[in-house]
Amino acid sequence: MRKIFCFFVFCFLITVYSIAYAHPPSDIIITYEPATKILHAVIMHNTSNPESHYIKKVDIGLNNKEIIEHKISREDNNTSQRVSYLIPDAKIGDKISVEAHCSISGKLKKEIEVKK
Repeated sequence: MRKIFCFFVFCFLITVYSIAYAHPPSDIIITYEPATKILHAVIMHNTSNPESHYIKKVDIGLNNKEIIEHKISREDNNTSQRVSYLIPDAKIGDKISVEAHCSISGKLKKEIEVKK
């Protein structure tokens, strides 16, 4: 009985630790260059191990419609993930969104409006 109790306590502690360790991105800095039609995003996500806790997916939307789904296998470094995409259909006034998903838990979405 004691072994079963210890096992459940261990599982509980691992779950609590995983939840505390995981966090969504803290910010997304988005820029769009109308002349080149290039979207740049810097996803701020501090992590001590970018190979196991990283930005696993980035979704790009144009006017509330997903146009790109980018799966990532590790983060660039311990503080951020940089991504760039060609968005040829974006016009002035359109809204471009970037949604970043943490490999453990959480996500963050930011949006900009295309300007001259």
